[in-house]
Amino acid sequence: MDANKTLEGEASVKNGVKRLVFAGIAIILQVIAILLINLHFSAQAEWFAIGLRLLGSLLVLFIYNGYETSDVKMMWIIAIMALPIFGTVLYLLIGLNSHTFRMRKRYEEVDEKLMPLLPDGTTSLARLAEEDARAANISRYLSKMAAYPVYDDTAITYFDDATKGIEAQKADMRKAQHFIFMEYHAIEDAESWHAIQDVLEERVRAGVEVRVFYDDMGSIGFVNTDFVKRLESHGIKAKVFNPFAPGLNLFLNNRDHRKITVIDGQVGYTGGYNIANEYFNLTHPYGHWKDTGVRLEGPAVKSLTAIFLEMWNASEKDDVDDTNYTQYLPDVAANADAKGYVQPYADSPMDDVMLGEDVYISATEYAQDYVWYVTPYLIITDEMKHALGLAARRGVDVRIITPGIPDKKLVYGITRSYYHSLVRCGVRIFEYTPGFVHAKMCIADDKLATCGTINLDYRSLYHHFENGCLYYGCDAVADTKADFEWMFEQGREVTEDYRDPRAHIRLGHLILRLAAPLL
Repeated sequence: MDANKTLEGEASVKNGVKRLVFAGIAIILQVIAILLINLHFSAQAEWFAIGLRLLGSLLVLFIYNGYETSDVKMMWIIAIMALPIFGTVLYLLIGLNSHTFRMRKRYEEVDEKLMPLLPDGTTSLARLAEEDARAANISRYLSKMAAYPVYDDTAITYFDDATKGIEAQKADMRKAQHFIFMEYHAIEDAESWHAIQDVLEERVRAGVEVRVFYDDMGSIGFVNTDFVKRLESHGIKAKVFNPFAPGLNLFLNNRDHRKITVIDGQVGYTGGYNIANEYFNLTHPYGHWKDTGVRLEGPAVKSLTAIFLEMWNASEKDDVDDTNYTQYLPDVAANADAKGYVQPYADSPMDDVMLGEDVYISATEYAQDYVWYVTPYLIITDEMKHALGLAARRGVDVRIITPGIPDKKLVYGITRSYYHSLVRCGVRIFEYTPGFVHAKMCIADDKLATCGTINLDYRSLYHHFENGCLYYGCDAVADTKADFEWMFEQGREVTEDYRDPRAHIRLGHLILRLAAPLL
């Protein structure tokens, strides 16, 4: 199957076309400016050039004092200083986290009402601190910076295969009595979704409130423009996040990459998989598709519900918001099967906190024995690279699994461009040779693990709305480790292949990585 006919490939093409158009506009403006200067303003050319340089220098100072990581800043600084018009236009259209003040205000207003309804988690945090002070520090950071508490009364189940997760999900949805909330980056109007929609329609007829929320860019080409109307005709409330439209929609760069299902505020699901055939191996565009997820049952589901309600209510300025959040945040009894700690959390480009990256770096710093990662894309910042390399050099077994079969060849080339700098620090690299691995997870020291939507790439870490779940001291951690070990066996270690690449390969990698923040 052609890559561009798959869900991931189609969304990538649309995003890539947008960036190419923006880059083309910037290049045309640069050429026009040069021609006009030479034809009509030759006498003033020197002053015009000085003005451009001054403008570029001011923008460079703005970028330098920003919150972005150093390698992102460097890429934009080089572009602006070398080609002022091209670099400036491209930065304004692509480089900015281009939410408006009013948009940020909407999210803040919703959070002011919603987040205080979550428990403070101080008792659970204190218990965790008694067991493991370093793990508690990570949980304390999440509670402080994102207001998502840690829970010690919720059962968590790990799924090593997306099909297992979606089948359990459908079984739980059939039992829904009050509401079902679904938020996904991508939905494909095909067999996998149809089976879910059948369940949703049946529950609507039984009086259950059902809401579906999906990202337009993620689903573009895979649902028709009347998809929302068709859902609503069956009694399913539906919304599209940030619709794709021609023109200078600066917020277009920020996508909803979250994957959440909540049932009655008692059971919740999250993980790497969207609702599309390729995720459940009904189609095989890139060999075997590997994805994972987790199921929560108990009070911690309240955090997943809050994450959904935030996006549903804050994403549209003219929409009517919920007036009573508490009806969707019921007090749920502690789960008798609960063991250890779980902490669902969400990351947002609406603030200046790089929460997803900070959790990954903290897990790396936490590790004393090993820390393992799996990600479909490896496009990391200098800060993340330094943390991984430092851990490896102090004797921690640091491993990263990436796909053996790529869904996007350019991104795959950039992913591989990071191998050498990691390998030389002692990091081991594995590629999942049966196909494409889409899981986003890490695990450390048989104690701490994460599963969610956050890739190790710039878009996930800096531009997208994401979510994850941190879990500690529970059986799901052991199950996650077993799955990592299975992936290592199925894959191929490529560490030695990238220990000392030839000079021309290194040069190519450097060029690729210069453009990495654009992807």
